[in-house]
Amino acid sequence: MKVEIWSDVVCPWCYIGKRNLEAALAGFEHRDEVEVVWRAFELDPAAPEHREGPYVDRLARKYRTTVEAAQGMIDRLAAAGAGVGLDLRFDRAQPGNTFDAHRLLHLAATHGVQDEMKERLFRATFTEGEAIGRREVLVRLAGEVGLDTTEVEEALASGAGADEVRAEEAEAATLEITGVPFFVVDRTFAISGAHPPQALGRILAKAWAASHPPTLVLSDASAPGCDGDACEV
Repeated sequence: MKVEIWSDVVCPWCYIGKRNLEAALAGFEHRDEVEVVWRAFELDPAAPEHREGPYVDRLARKYRTTVEAAQGMIDRLAAAGAGVGLDLRFDRAQPGNTFDAHRLLHLAATHGVQDEMKERLFRATFTEGEAIGRREVLVRLAGEVGLDTTEVEEALASGAGADEVRAEEAEAATLEITGVPFFVVDRTFAISGAHPPQALGRILAKAWAASHPPTLVLSDASAPGCDGDACEV
């Protein structure tokens, strides 16, 4: 069974959603038969490599509200993150353009470490305050999950993975995905947002049941039974 998640590495709810999915999978009896694939979604494709200024100020401008109100939003997000074991440090965050980060995730997938790379990018963004849009930062982080840094440098310089990222973003538009995280299970069931593990678990169970219908086994066709209003005695 395949679980595809459209998300962005500068989306705090995507990080929280990742933890919720992990909790749901931990309680799912068929966990070993589930493949998790991360798909690209850029919240701000026009973002510069690096944004200057405090996160709270940018949030206030984005939502046209006061700094105090924006800080309240941040505090609620931080509390939600703490609830799933995450230390979200918006005072350190240095968001920027994420196109190269998504390209890096494609490269990581070819080496079987996409989930590890996604986790490292999230932690770098929201806990450590790394400038996630800068290629030298991406190369270093890739090395930390076991990727060859020379290969990563060459891939980022060459434009490798760009077509794949654009294709996934185009598919997101086709699926009418406007917000992330967005989970698609076996291309049959979908759920949008950082839902709690229980809700994600129900989707996993429904998808599994849909793709694995029960098999009727007749152990003894001669056993007694009822037919209409008549029963064998």
